[in-house]
Amino acid sequence: MRVLRILLVFLFLSAIVVAEEPEKKVFTAVSGPDGIQKVSIVGGEYYFDPNYIIVKVNVPVELSVKKEGGIVPHDIGMKAPEAGMVFHETLGSEPKVIKFTPTRTGIYLFSCSKKLLFFRSHEARGMKGTIEVIE
Repeated sequence: MRVLRILLVFLFLSAIVVAEEPEKKVFTAVSGPDGIQKVSIVGGEYYFDPNYIIVKVNVPVELSVKKEGGIVPHDIGMKAPEAGMVFHETLGSEPKVIKFTPTRTGIYLFSCSKKLLFFRSHEARGMKGTIEVIE
């Protein structure tokens, strides 16, 4: 009986540590008549939609970010100064616009930095995404 309890505790703790990989939702940005690549991102219960965004290098980008309903707080952030992409914004029900111009090709990660007490971070629960900058 004691071995069974230890095994159950081990399995429970293992489930808490495992990171979730979200389903890939790809969006390729296209420049509008104003020459800006516009992307709308919705953050919700541990996801971003889309979570894989393709943009062109040296072309301005505007991310319109907002939170889907719910009481859990979320944000979106990226630290890639080498590519001209540094931002951190709290998500709310009203869209907020994040502007930048990617200066280097490559793959860059964004995520939600929130975490409650001893629970897994929102990023570990799947609230993360990628911006791929192409020629």
